[in-house]
Amino acid sequence: MITIYTDGSALGNPGPGGYGIVMRFGEKVKEISGGYRNTTNNRMELLAIIVALKSLKTKKHPIHIYSDSKYVIDSITKGWLAGWIKKDFKGKKNVDLWKQYLDASKGYDINFHWVKGHAGNPDNERCDRLAVAKAENGPHMIDEGFENR
Repeated sequence: MITIYTDGSALGNPGPGGYGIVMRFGEKVKEISGGYRNTTNNRMELLAIIVALKSLKTKKHPIHIYSDSKYVIDSITKGWLAGWIKKDFKGKKNVDLWKQYLDASKGYDINFHWVKGHAGNPDNERCDRLAVAKAENGPHMIDEGFENR
């Protein structure tokens, strides 16, 4: 089993943002983070999951993703995303990222888990620190899907 914790941050929302990821497989731990000059919290929450999935090298293990984002977790687990697909995402935000998620998640056995943010979960707290550090200090990339909408 591969365990992935993700978090996103945007200072000002919109504003400078970042994402943080902690991935665990057995004794191995990998951390990933990135920052953007202007974005939203929801975009960073979703992008963290996309980046984590794209960084995996195999699809043979079940994936457990933990996030404190109700937006992301509920959209996927409550079937909202499936409805948005049927309506070609009409009137929805972050379509570019949702399409990237759909592509990145193909072929994986993914289980999603919501965790309460800032509640003492060590991996969730670490993701938060990674995301906030990138939002505050960069380097900042351009979130073209947000800035060019």
